[in-house]
Amino acid sequence: MSGVVEAALAELGLTVPQVVPPLAAYQPAVRTGVYVYTAGQLPMVDGKLPVTGKVGAEVTPEEAKDLARVCALNALAAVKSVAGDLDRVARVVKVTGFVASASDFTGQPAVLNGASELFGQVFGDKGVHARSAVGVAVLPLDAPVEVEILVELVAD
Repeated sequence: MSGVVEAALAELGLTVPQVVPPLAAYQPAVRTGVYVYTAGQLPMVDGKLPVTGKVGAEVTPEEAKDLARVCALNALAAVKSVAGDLDRVARVVKVTGFVASASDFTGQPAVLNGASELFGQVFGDKGVHARSAVGVAVLPLDAPVEVEILVELVAD
């Protein structure tokens, strides 16, 4: 483990996981200048989804919030894979979350708080970000939640 960010994660009982391998023709994260864009990260744990289905039907909003937190951890792993060290993150700029939703489910923002709250806990003021929470019909592998982030790095 290295650095302030990973120490903050450890205080929460968390560690940065291994990068989730791509499911198709893309990279988990791409750096351009001082920005890192991640691909959408599913809540994969040890190579599989712990839960599948629609939020508000097979998956409770509370479960989905926890899964959004897992997605956020996977996004941090993707950032670390191209930045080298999470302490290089100057700011979490944008979080975009997708929630596979039952037709009457409207609690997408609360689900995405699982990711947003983690970024705040780990990065403090640097974790405050813009965000979109989008309800969708279905996600890859029948995942309940997917999260992508944009972070700004400290200039080299």
